[in-house]
Amino acid sequence: MSTTHADGRAAGYTGGSTLPFRTELRRQLGRRRTQLAIGFLALLPVILAIAFTVGSSSADSDADGLIELGTRGGMNFTVFALFMSVGFLLIVVVALFFGDSVASEASWSSLRYLLAIPVPRSRLLTQKALVSATLSSAAILVLVGVSLLIGTVMYGAESLITPLGEGLPYGTSLVRLLIAVAYIGINLLWVAGLAMLLSVLTDAPLGAVGGAVMTSILMQILDQITALGSLRNYLPGHYANSWIDAFGTSIDWNDLVVGSFSAVTYAALFGLIAWRRFGTKDITS
Repeated sequence: MSTTHADGRAAGYTGGSTLPFRTELRRQLGRRRTQLAIGFLALLPVILAIAFTVGSSSADSDADGLIELGTRGGMNFTVFALFMSVGFLLIVVVALFFGDSVASEASWSSLRYLLAIPVPRSRLLTQKALVSATLSSAAILVLVGVSLLIGTVMYGAESLITPLGEGLPYGTSLVRLLIAVAYIGINLLWVAGLAMLLSVLTDAPLGAVGGAVMTSILMQILDQITALGSLRNYLPGHYANSWIDAFGTSIDWNDLVVGSFSAVTYAALFGLIAWRRFGTKDITS
Protein backbone atom coordinates (compact mmCIF):
# COMPACT_ATOMS: atom_id res chain seq x y z
CA MET A 1 0.00 0.00 0.00
CA SER A 2 1.44 3.40 -1.01
CA THR A 3 2.39 5.79 1.78
CA THR A 4 2.37 8.83 -0.48
CA HIS A 5 -0.19 10.72 -2.51
CA ALA A 6 0.07 11.21 -6.24
CA ASP A 7 1.53 14.69 -5.71
CA GLY A 8 4.27 13.32 -3.46
CA ARG A 9 2.72 14.18 -0.11
CA ALA A 10 3.08 11.62 2.66
CA ALA A 11 -0.12 9.90 3.73
CA GLY A 12 -1.84 11.86 6.50
CA TYR A 13 0.08 15.05 5.78
CA THR A 14 -1.88 18.29 6.02
CA GLY A 15 -0.23 21.68 5.70
CA GLY A 16 -2.53 23.13 8.35
CA SER A 17 -1.03 20.83 10.99
CA THR A 18 2.52 22.09 10.56
CA LEU A 19 4.21 24.64 12.81
CA PRO A 20 1.52 24.67 15.54
CA PHE A 21 0.82 28.04 17.16
CA ARG A 22 1.64 26.71 20.61
CA THR A 23 5.01 25.37 19.45
CA GLU A 24 6.02 28.64 17.78
CA LEU A 25 4.80 30.67 20.76
CA ARG A 26 6.86 28.53 23.12
CA ARG A 27 9.92 29.02 20.91
CA GLN A 28 9.53 32.79 20.87
CA LEU A 29 8.83 33.02 24.61
CA GLY A 30 12.08 31.20 25.23
CA ARG A 31 14.11 33.78 23.30
CA ARG A 32 16.10 36.32 25.25
CA ARG A 33 14.84 39.29 23.20
CA THR A 34 11.23 38.42 24.07
CA GLN A 35 11.99 38.15 27.76
CA LEU A 36 13.98 41.39 27.80
CA ALA A 37 11.35 43.35 25.84
CA ILE A 38 8.43 42.29 28.03
CA GLY A 39 10.56 42.51 31.16
CA PHE A 40 11.54 46.09 30.41
CA LEU A 41 7.91 47.10 29.89
CA ALA A 42 7.11 45.55 33.26
CA LEU A 43 10.01 47.47 34.80
CA LEU A 44 9.10 50.83 33.25
CA PRO A 45 6.28 51.66 35.74
CA VAL A 46 8.67 50.90 38.58
CA ILE A 47 11.22 53.31 37.10
CA LEU A 48 8.54 55.99 36.72
CA ALA A 49 7.36 55.51 40.30
CA ILE A 50 10.93 55.85 41.58
CA ALA A 51 11.43 58.94 39.43
CA PHE A 52 8.26 60.48 40.85
CA THR A 53 9.38 59.71 44.40
CA VAL A 54 12.81 61.23 43.83
CA GLY A 55 11.39 64.18 41.91
CA SER A 56 8.89 65.01 44.64
CA SER A 57 11.74 65.93 46.96
CA SER A 58 13.32 68.36 44.48
CA ALA A 59 12.53 72.04 44.12
CA ASP A 60 12.09 71.91 40.35
CA SER A 61 8.73 73.55 39.62
CA ASP A 62 8.48 71.90 36.18
CA ALA A 63 9.01 68.50 37.76
CA ASP A 64 6.37 69.29 40.38
CA GLY A 65 3.76 69.84 37.69
CA LEU A 66 4.68 66.62 35.92
CA ILE A 67 4.66 64.64 39.15
CA GLU A 68 1.30 66.08 40.20
CA LEU A 69 -0.23 64.92 36.92
CA GLY A 70 1.06 61.37 37.17
CA THR A 71 0.39 60.83 40.86
CA ARG A 72 -3.30 61.68 41.03
CA GLY A 73 -4.33 58.07 41.42
CA GLY A 74 -3.49 54.81 39.74
CA MET A 75 -5.45 55.57 36.60
CA ASN A 76 -3.62 58.84 35.97
CA PHE A 77 -0.32 57.06 36.57
CA THR A 78 -1.27 54.43 33.97
CA VAL A 79 -2.31 57.03 31.40
CA PHE A 80 0.97 58.86 32.01
CA ALA A 81 2.94 55.62 31.46
CA LEU A 82 1.08 55.04 28.20
CA PHE A 83 1.69 58.60 27.06
CA MET A 84 5.42 58.15 27.66
CA SER A 85 5.50 54.84 25.76
CA VAL A 86 3.22 55.13 22.73
CA GLY A 87 5.34 57.48 20.65
CA PHE A 88 8.47 55.34 20.56
CA LEU A 89 8.85 52.47 23.04
CA LEU A 90 5.79 50.46 21.99
CA ILE A 91 6.67 51.03 18.34
CA VAL A 92 10.11 49.53 18.96
CA VAL A 93 8.61 46.51 20.75
CA VAL A 94 6.07 45.81 17.97
CA ALA A 95 8.73 46.31 15.28
CA LEU A 96 11.03 43.94 17.19
CA PHE A 97 8.52 41.10 17.40
CA PHE A 98 7.34 41.37 13.78
CA GLY A 99 10.57 42.48 12.11
CA ASP A 100 12.61 39.74 13.75
CA SER A 101 10.10 36.98 13.01
CA VAL A 102 11.14 35.79 9.54
CA ALA A 103 14.45 37.61 9.12
CA SER A 104 15.92 35.89 12.18
CA GLU A 105 15.13 32.47 10.74
CA ALA A 106 16.86 33.50 7.52
CA SER A 107 19.90 34.85 9.36
CA TRP A 108 20.19 31.56 11.27
CA SER A 109 19.86 29.59 7.99
CA SER A 110 16.91 27.74 9.53
CA LEU A 111 14.21 29.17 7.27
CA ARG A 112 14.76 26.68 4.46
CA TYR A 113 14.63 23.82 6.96
CA LEU A 114 11.30 25.01 8.28
CA LEU A 115 9.96 25.08 4.74
CA ALA A 116 11.41 21.62 4.11
CA ILE A 117 9.37 20.03 6.94
CA PRO A 118 7.42 21.01 4.78
CA VAL A 119 5.60 24.03 6.20
CA PRO A 120 3.59 25.89 3.51
CA ARG A 121 4.91 29.43 3.11
CA SER A 122 1.56 31.06 3.75
CA ARG A 123 1.16 28.91 6.87
CA LEU A 124 4.60 29.89 8.16
CA LEU A 125 3.98 33.60 7.58
CA THR A 126 0.54 33.41 9.20
CA GLN A 127 1.83 31.63 12.30
CA LYS A 128 4.74 34.03 12.63
CA ALA A 129 2.35 36.99 12.40
CA LEU A 130 -0.11 35.51 14.93
CA VAL A 131 2.63 34.77 17.45
CA SER A 132 4.15 38.23 16.96
CA ALA A 133 0.70 39.80 17.48
CA THR A 134 0.21 37.74 20.64
CA LEU A 135 3.56 38.81 22.06
CA SER A 136 2.96 42.47 21.16
CA SER A 137 -0.47 42.39 22.81
CA ALA A 138 1.00 40.72 25.89
CA ALA A 139 3.72 43.37 26.11
CA ILE A 140 1.17 46.21 26.00
CA LEU A 141 -1.04 44.51 28.59
CA VAL A 142 1.95 43.94 30.87
CA LEU A 143 2.79 47.65 30.72
CA VAL A 144 -0.80 48.65 31.45
CA GLY A 145 -1.38 46.02 34.13
CA VAL A 146 1.80 46.73 36.07
CA SER A 147 1.27 50.49 35.78
CA LEU A 148 -2.30 50.21 37.08
CA LEU A 149 -1.24 47.95 39.94
CA ILE A 150 1.69 50.09 41.07
CA GLY A 151 -0.20 53.34 40.55
CA THR A 152 -3.23 52.17 42.51
CA VAL A 153 -1.12 50.82 45.38
CA MET A 154 0.99 53.97 45.61
CA TYR A 155 -1.52 56.68 44.77
CA GLY A 156 -4.92 55.11 45.38
CA ALA A 157 -7.98 54.43 43.22
CA GLU A 158 -8.72 58.06 42.58
CA SER A 159 -10.83 59.47 39.75
CA LEU A 160 -9.15 60.01 36.42
CA ILE A 161 -8.53 63.66 35.59
CA THR A 162 -9.72 64.32 32.01
CA PRO A 163 -7.94 66.70 29.60
CA LEU A 164 -10.59 69.29 30.54
CA GLY A 165 -9.77 68.98 34.23
CA GLU A 166 -12.94 67.02 35.08
CA GLY A 167 -12.95 63.73 36.96
CA LEU A 168 -14.09 60.29 35.79
CA PRO A 169 -14.99 57.63 38.39
CA TYR A 170 -12.50 54.78 38.67
CA GLY A 171 -14.88 52.23 37.15
CA THR A 172 -15.74 54.45 34.20
CA SER A 173 -12.11 55.35 33.60
CA LEU A 174 -11.21 51.64 33.64
CA VAL A 175 -13.60 51.06 30.73
CA ARG A 176 -12.11 54.06 28.94
CA LEU A 177 -8.65 52.63 29.54
CA LEU A 178 -9.64 49.37 27.85
CA ILE A 179 -10.91 51.33 24.84
CA ALA A 180 -7.69 53.34 24.69
CA VAL A 181 -5.50 50.23 24.92
CA ALA A 182 -7.52 48.50 22.20
CA TYR A 183 -7.08 51.52 19.96
CA ILE A 184 -3.34 51.69 20.63
CA GLY A 185 -3.04 48.04 19.62
CA ILE A 186 -5.00 48.62 16.42
CA ASN A 187 -3.07 51.77 15.56
CA LEU A 188 0.23 49.87 15.86
CA LEU A 189 -0.90 47.40 13.19
CA TRP A 190 0.64 49.49 10.43
CA VAL A 191 4.02 49.23 12.17
CA ALA A 192 3.50 45.48 12.49
CA GLY A 193 2.63 45.14 8.81
CA LEU A 194 5.62 47.18 7.70
CA ALA A 195 8.01 45.29 9.99
CA MET A 196 6.69 41.97 8.67
CA LEU A 197 7.16 43.16 5.09
CA LEU A 198 10.74 44.21 5.80
CA SER A 199 11.32 40.92 7.58
CA VAL A 200 10.62 38.94 4.41
CA LEU A 201 12.66 41.32 2.26
CA THR A 202 15.91 41.01 4.23
CA ASP A 203 17.98 38.40 6.01
CA ALA A 204 19.09 40.97 8.60
CA PRO A 205 16.70 41.23 11.59
CA LEU A 206 18.23 44.54 12.67
CA GLY A 207 17.52 45.98 9.23
CA ALA A 208 13.85 44.98 9.40
CA VAL A 209 13.35 46.25 12.95
CA GLY A 210 15.37 49.42 12.38
CA GLY A 211 13.64 50.12 9.07
CA ALA A 212 10.20 49.99 10.67
CA VAL A 213 11.27 52.20 13.59
CA MET A 214 13.00 54.74 11.34
CA THR A 215 9.96 54.89 9.06
CA SER A 216 7.76 55.57 12.08
CA ILE A 217 10.08 58.39 13.18
CA LEU A 218 10.03 59.82 9.66
CA MET A 219 6.23 59.77 9.62
CA GLN A 220 6.16 61.61 12.96
CA ILE A 221 8.51 64.26 11.58
CA LEU A 222 6.44 64.71 8.42
CA ASP A 223 3.29 64.91 10.53
CA GLN A 224 4.73 68.01 12.23
CA ILE A 225 5.22 69.86 8.93
CA THR A 226 2.13 72.05 8.74
CA ALA A 227 2.92 72.99 5.14
CA LEU A 228 1.69 69.54 4.12
CA GLY A 229 -1.80 70.57 5.19
CA SER A 230 -4.48 67.89 4.91
CA LEU A 231 -2.00 65.47 3.32
CA ARG A 232 -0.84 64.68 6.84
CA ASN A 233 -4.16 62.95 7.47
CA TYR A 234 -3.09 60.17 5.12
CA LEU A 235 0.23 59.51 6.81
CA PRO A 236 0.43 56.24 8.74
CA GLY A 237 0.54 57.06 12.42
CA HIS A 238 -1.13 60.46 12.01
CA TYR A 239 -3.82 59.42 14.49
CA ALA A 240 -1.41 57.74 16.92
CA ASN A 241 -2.39 60.00 19.83
CA SER A 242 -6.15 59.81 19.25
CA TRP A 243 -6.39 57.27 22.09
CA ILE A 244 -6.45 60.27 24.41
CA ASP A 245 -9.94 61.05 23.07
CA ALA A 246 -11.19 58.00 24.97
CA PHE A 247 -10.64 59.86 28.25
CA GLY A 248 -12.78 62.88 27.48
CA THR A 249 -15.99 63.61 29.35
CA SER A 250 -17.71 62.06 26.33
CA ILE A 251 -15.77 59.94 23.87
CA ASP A 252 -15.01 61.55 20.51
CA TRP A 253 -15.22 58.54 18.20
CA ASN A 254 -14.39 60.29 14.93
CA ASP A 255 -10.59 60.17 15.10
CA LEU A 256 -10.66 56.78 16.81
CA VAL A 257 -12.63 55.27 13.92
CA VAL A 258 -10.66 57.04 11.19
CA GLY A 259 -7.35 56.19 12.85
CA SER A 260 -8.33 52.54 13.18
CA PHE A 261 -9.37 52.37 9.52
CA SER A 262 -6.09 54.00 8.44
CA ALA A 263 -3.96 51.60 10.47
CA VAL A 264 -5.84 48.50 9.32
CA THR A 265 -5.66 49.63 5.69
CA TYR A 266 -1.89 50.17 5.80
CA ALA A 267 -1.41 46.89 7.69
CA ALA A 268 -3.45 45.00 5.09
CA LEU A 269 -1.47 46.59 2.25
CA PHE A 270 1.91 45.80 3.80
CA GLY A 271 0.74 42.32 4.74
CA LEU A 272 -0.45 41.55 1.22
CA ILE A 273 2.84 42.67 -0.29
CA ALA A 274 4.73 40.60 2.29
CA TRP A 275 2.62 37.52 1.54
CA ARG A 276 3.11 37.84 -2.23
CA ARG A 277 6.84 38.49 -1.89
CA PHE A 278 7.40 35.61 0.53
CA GLY A 279 5.38 33.26 -1.66
CA THR A 280 7.75 33.75 -4.59
CA LYS A 281 11.01 34.43 -2.72
CA ASP A 282 14.00 32.24 -3.49
CA ILE A 283 14.92 30.90 -0.07
CA THR A 284 18.68 30.42 -0.03
CA SER A 285 19.37 30.86 3.69
